[in-house]
Amino acid sequence: MKKVLAFLLVPLSYLMFPPLTYAHCPLCVAGAAVGLSLSRWLGVDDSITGLWLAGLMGAVSFWSYTFLVRKIKKTNWTFLKPLVYIAIFSLTLWSFYKFNLVITMEKMYGLHKLTFGIVVGGIAFYLIDVVNDLIMKVHGKSLFPFQRIVFSLGVILALSIFDYIWIGYYL
Repeated sequence: MKKVLAFLLVPLSYLMFPPLTYAHCPLCVAGAAVGLSLSRWLGVDDSITGLWLAGLMGAVSFWSYTFLVRKIKKTNWTFLKPLVYIAIFSLTLWSFYKFNLVITMEKMYGLHKLTFGIVVGGIAFYLIDVVNDLIMKVHGKSLFPFQRIVFSLGVILALSIFDYIWIGYYL
């Protein structure tokens, strides 16, 4: 009887006292990674793929920053956040060019389409995180549940729609 009770109480304790959660859930990021893997096969434009890839890299960089801050136990090292962000984006772009993953025939505003999408999406993703931090600082909490995810996905989705219309009708 004690084993059955322990078997039931342990999962129940995790539901009643959940562990610390992160701003970007791993399942969402994994789903985005799978979707990005299929994007070329489905014929999605590289600039739109770059926007979503920037969101994925942004989430990974925020996780890396959180991990580093916890590991070194210095919570006041806010300068590290943009450095980790830039490092992950730079290393990813470097590896894309190193291993010829960027199609060099098509360009937008002088940049390869994938690079353009990554740069624009990366800037937008970081700025929306700054806005989220500002909102939480001013109000002391989120305005609504899952605010970070809704704002991040909303901005990337809006940029994707804008990019699709811009490419389809103006370029």
